[in-house]
Amino acid sequence: MVKDDIEIVLKEIFEKTNLKEGDLFVVGCSSSEIIGNTMGTSADGETDQVVETVYGAISKAMAERKIDLVVQCCEHLNRAIVCDRSVAKKYGFEEVNVIPQPHAGGAFAVKHYGSLPDPVVVENIGQKADAGMDIGGVMIGMHIHPVVVPLRLEHRHIGEAFVLAARHRPKYVGGERAVYHKDM
Repeated sequence: MVKDDIEIVLKEIFEKTNLKEGDLFVVGCSSSEIIGNTMGTSADGETDQVVETVYGAISKAMAERKIDLVVQCCEHLNRAIVCDRSVAKKYGFEEVNVIPQPHAGGAFAVKHYGSLPDPVVVENIGQKADAGMDIGGVMIGMHIHPVVVPLRLEHRHIGEAFVLAARHRPKYVGGERAVYHKDM
């Protein structure tokens, strides 16, 4: 069921965004919420399978589209971001000295850190993400470019966790005589 949920949600996100190669996608994920527990309360190892399933689907989808995936840590690491060093250099992100742990960063961040060729943690990404997905109420909006536009998903759950997704659009400038691109 979780595998079907994540595939449906990802398909819908790609249909409702204009993500391109080289864009930045942020994911915040509470694996505890996916299995029906309160965020941060699952025992060590209890969410391993769900993390494998969800992370596997997301990382594969982003890699196929050549979209840079970054993962938000939990509040115990001040919502810092796990990314590959190449992504940090590409965007000029400042590295910090921490290694995510299951109860200080979260199982999903630990999985991303362990899956990257050259992982780093950065304090923040300065609202550079082009879109993102919040699985279980972990609040990723601070990482997306202004203006954040919520995506109205038809499939709103992965397992037991509520899913929110968003993208950015350029700011509208001008006045009543201005003309805007409808596809942005």
